[in-house]
Amino acid sequence: MFKTLYGKLAIVLLGLFCLIGAVAIVLTLYTTRLYFQEVNQKLNRTLAEHMVAENILMQAGQVNDTAIKELFHLLMVINPSIEVYLLDAQGTILTFSAPPEKVKRQRISLAPLERFLSGDEDLPILGDDPRDINREKIFSAFPIQRLNGQTEGYLYVILGGEELDSVAQMLKGSYILRLSLWAVAATLLFVLLTGLLIFELLTRRLRTLAVAMETFKRGDFSQQSDPSYRSQVHFATTRKGDEIYELGTIFTQMADRIHQQVGQLKQTDLLRRELVANVSHDLRTPLTSLQGYLETLLLKEGTLSPQEQRTYLEIATKHSEQLGKLVAELFELAKLDSHEMEPHVELFSLSELVQDVVQQLRLAAEQKRIGLHADFQEDLPFVSADIGLIERVLKNLIENALRYTPQGGTVTVALTQSSQTIMVQVTDTGCGISPDDLPHIFDRFFRVGANDQEHSTGAGLGLAITKRILELHGSTIEARSILNNGTTFTFHLPAAHPSIEPIGFSSTGYVPQR
Repeated sequence: MFKTLYGKLAIVLLGLFCLIGAVAIVLTLYTTRLYFQEVNQKLNRTLAEHMVAENILMQAGQVNDTAIKELFHLLMVINPSIEVYLLDAQGTILTFSAPPEKVKRQRISLAPLERFLSGDEDLPILGDDPRDINREKIFSAFPIQRLNGQTEGYLYVILGGEELDSVAQMLKGSYILRLSLWAVAATLLFVLLTGLLIFELLTRRLRTLAVAMETFKRGDFSQQSDPSYRSQVHFATTRKGDEIYELGTIFTQMADRIHQQVGQLKQTDLLRRELVANVSHDLRTPLTSLQGYLETLLLKEGTLSPQEQRTYLEIATKHSEQLGKLVAELFELAKLDSHEMEPHVELFSLSELVQDVVQQLRLAAEQKRIGLHADFQEDLPFVSADIGLIERVLKNLIENALRYTPQGGTVTVALTQSSQTIMVQVTDTGCGISPDDLPHIFDRFFRVGANDQEHSTGAGLGLAITKRILELHGSTIEARSILNNGTTFTFHLPAAHPSIEPIGFSSTGYVPQR
């Protein structure tokens, strides 16, 4: 319990109230004692003066024993707590009313008497206690003078004997003081209990939030909604605006983010497993075929006709090229995903680049009897991008369109100028993409019509590479498709006014003009 916040607050509060209570009691006793002394001394300030006026205590420097005895007897009857001492002019005790064995002093200091008689100092004024060489008490005093005004001695009256010397005696002798102390103690106890109750109410939400965190820690992070801890967090965050509410809100956001990240990690792990499986399959298929045909050539060396040998070598070469293309795309995609890859941005004519790429792929289109066209207006502004990477994007999109477009279809690359960008659209009249496959076409190793041998020659990395290249340029790519009615890919590049010579092109590719 003492390790909890409530336990620590309770201990601190208890210690603080004990300290306050002790200080209050000591201060109460001290001030009460001073108050009793002040009141007692004020009430009896003229007591010694009246005694001197009514009794002849000294004559010609000699003590009047008869008057002293009568005075002592009278005081014992009226107020036994008063002690009377007769002093000479130097403060030496001549006689007294106390028991002889209890008087410890022979002389009384006259400085307090002079301050008392002057009347200029606030009461209480303490003087020497004849019963104790280290103690002082309140008193009343008055000088005894001759007719000529010369001081013969002093009447020194101690106001209160031993009955008020200790705290226990003070408490025993004062009902009001005892009642006051009990009231102080009861008030402190009530305030302490009230404070503990308030602390319990204030820390209850915090304890509930701590239990919710502990429940969350023991739970399954993959579960997006866990009512066992969310209900506790909801209770802890019922009061808006305070620190506990902010802490609960931050914890809820953190828990949701952990759930999301755990889900993403699991999805990433699943994709990684699929990636490994796909890569293994795509690598194993051409490798197995390549190895099989080469082994056939070795085993049947000398028995195959030149035409059969050439057929086997062509098939092996085809699988070798397919394998080389897959490995090259994997390395390219890994390079694009690395943080070190940065586009080399420059100004160039996008229309010339499109025209050059179309010319490069026109022969492949004609072999499949597909029409390949470029559609753009004259005098389009330059674009700011990496010309090599954008060329790869165009090739990927056009090759993908040619792969899924049947004979007699068309593939069109259109450029349209907008306010700040140039929109590029690659449209085909092919088989289209089903609504179920459309959200996944940019995933790695995803191939539309994977079970169709006619369309499954690719590795499924072309569109993933295209998307990554455009992301490096701060752009995005969109796909719209109608099943059996073609597909359109659209992306934008920022337009810029030319400040350098445009980049020229040849039939074999782009040639920067430096």
